[in-house]
Amino acid sequence: MSIAARLLVVSLTLGAAAVALTAAERPDANAPRELLPGFPLSVDEWRGVDAAPLDLDTMRVLGVDDYVLRAYSTQGHEVGLYIGYYRSQRQGDAIHSPMNCLPGAGWVPVEAGRLRLASAGGAEVNRYLIQKGEDRQVALYWYQGRGRTIASEYWSKAFLVWDAARRNRTDGALVRILSPVARGESPADAERRAATFAGQVFPKLATYIPE
Repeated sequence: MSIAARLLVVSLTLGAAAVALTAAERPDANAPRELLPGFPLSVDEWRGVDAAPLDLDTMRVLGVDDYVLRAYSTQGHEVGLYIGYYRSQRQGDAIHSPMNCLPGAGWVPVEAGRLRLASAGGAEVNRYLIQKGEDRQVALYWYQGRGRTIASEYWSKAFLVWDAARRNRTDGALVRILSPVARGESPADAERRAATFAGQVFPKLATYIPE
């Protein structure tokens, strides 16, 4: 993001924050939704298996209220899905960018960019190639909630403050998909697999991440 664009986001955020402060003490409006552990284990040809639950320390760091963490597989290939939902982001529990967390687990970003998912209505998402030792993965992630799908962390925070003032809502979610680069594959192969899976997951999200 350019310096001018960042300054615009900061200005919008600060201006909206002045209005939102008057509503800061109000509880968020509740939007009806299904709990994420009920997310389908079958997504088209993919079959999912729950990963080990997050430990208490990780839960405290993330501040997440509801989540699903799974591995989905088909025809010898696997992708990882994480969806973390926050009922309210007013009191310090806010969505963490995966790029703040993955390096702590030893994964180093090698390439970064954006990708438009034609199969998800043209939604723009973040695309990273990450590496740990000889292992590589393509990571796709985006911020979703209150009727928006956003790649930019800056715009996500700006709309968060705007919606707090306008709709009395600060709920939202992070959706992350990991696609390992298998032996003999290129990152482009792993990206196509992640993008295909993302397009299949996308229509199912509205039940769990309210608009």
